[in-house]
Amino acid sequence: MSIKVMVDSASDIRPEEAKEMGVIVLPITITIEDKEYADGVDITPFEFYEKQKNCKTLPKTSQINTYTFEEEMAKYVSENDELIVITISSKLSGTYNNALQASKKFNGKVKVIDSLNATIGEKILCKLALRLIEEKKSLNEIVDELELAKKNIVVMGIVDTLEYLKKGGRISATVAIAGTLLSVKPILQIIDGEIKMFSKAIGLKKANSVMNNQVKTNFKIDYNLPCELFWSGFNDEYLQKYAKDENMPFYNKQNVGITALGATIGTHVGPNAVGLAFFRK
Repeated sequence: MSIKVMVDSASDIRPEEAKEMGVIVLPITITIEDKEYADGVDITPFEFYEKQKNCKTLPKTSQINTYTFEEEMAKYVSENDELIVITISSKLSGTYNNALQASKKFNGKVKVIDSLNATIGEKILCKLALRLIEEKKSLNEIVDELELAKKNIVVMGIVDTLEYLKKGGRISATVAIAGTLLSVKPILQIIDGEIKMFSKAIGLKKANSVMNNQVKTNFKIDYNLPCELFWSGFNDEYLQKYAKDENMPFYNKQNVGITALGATIGTHVGPNAVGLAFFRK
């Protein structure tokens, strides 16, 4: 009997990485000026930001529907095989509810977990699931551990502007005003499945310092569990600046991944975002 892991592309696990990890990634559809793209399949992060820069309207993301989940789940569930599905936060997308509905047709062989997260928060939960599978734990044991562990995921990031989040309806116009003045850099955190602005600073260097102090002061990082860094845009220039400006909590540590945000999350944060995800003790 084997247990497989399925996740949506909001996790920013690229196809080549998914193959290496042994994870099934279902693409979220991105519509850019009336043309549809499967995130990570027929549009790369670089291609997305190039199109985003030039398009007149905000790209739109579409949740994965129930029918698609049913079809994909059926491919991997058999008499002896089981499936864990990890999705983007139910407070950010209807994808979780669609996956949950689809799972009801598989007699308990498919378990769906609402990550209450996105991008690398989703990704590190996926990595933990794979580790638990390697430890030969049962489906229910893994689900129980993931449900507990997801409460300890911390995802924080600095964005260049709140304009994309405002246009996409992820934050209010009132909150977005904070990111439009001077060189203010909003600092965000995913809390209870939603994107919240917990602080702001003038300039990237100061924002880096504020975010790192927040991590060092308020959290103890569990280095025995997956950690991840992210950046968005055309290159990792901002991440490199972040690393040089501050002694990042786990930059350059062994087995820490660095992820370029793809179209699903890039639609809402835009280019030049940088951040980190970890499990707190």
